[in-house]
Amino acid sequence: MASSYTLSFIPLTVVVSRRSASSPSSSLIPPPSLLGKKLMVTQPSRRCFISKHRCLTSASTVFSVPTAQPENGSSDKIPKWSARAIKSLAMGELEARKLKYPTTGTEAILMGILVEGTSTAAKFLRGNGVTLFKVRDEIIKLLGKSDMYFFSPEHPPLTEPARKAVDWAVDEKKKSGVDGELTTAYLLLGVWSQKDSAGRQILEALGFNEDKAKQVAESMNEDVDLSFKKQGQ
Repeated sequence: MASSYTLSFIPLTVVVSRRSASSPSSSLIPPPSLLGKKLMVTQPSRRCFISKHRCLTSASTVFSVPTAQPENGSSDKIPKWSARAIKSLAMGELEARKLKYPTTGTEAILMGILVEGTSTAAKFLRGNGVTLFKVRDEIIKLLGKSDMYFFSPEHPPLTEPARKAVDWAVDEKKKSGVDGELTTAYLLLGVWSQKDSAGRQILEALGFNEDKAKQVAESMNEDVDLSFKKQGQ
């Protein structure tokens, strides 16, 4: 049975247009964000830069990743995702669109982790020679280039291996019993857990192995201490 994991709230700005003081305002809501399918606009605190014409409104987007039912069937609370893990998934979808692929696979999630770039997992990959450019080259070798006239959907859906990788990450975080957020390291090891996936094959081609996976596992919860809120402290 399909379900949806709500990940987090990310602030964004929505432009609201006012035609006149007497006519009702019309909100121009942009297309849904990369992973989100729901948009919640809060009561605005307007800062007009052109009187009676355009104002800025504060809003929040709910990122939701469609996944299958977690393997353990537990009804425990779904763990909160770190900002870096959310951004990695969002960047993965964007990278799939750049390559004009119809779906977001494990290889795209791997690219997303590297594009985000600031997580412990991304730094570990780069330190071991797994860079974004090398991953892109391996993806093209393995999956080929898309037709130049083909355009990806606005939100390329997750492939089955990618869904299982996300499910694996959620399940492992719940099983760990450790408080805190689900970090990018869980996503990376989720990709590695899918043995026949493109992401796993690319990691292997670039020298990633079980020993390195164990090293990543030792720092699975470290990104919690590197949250964006604490960087300025």
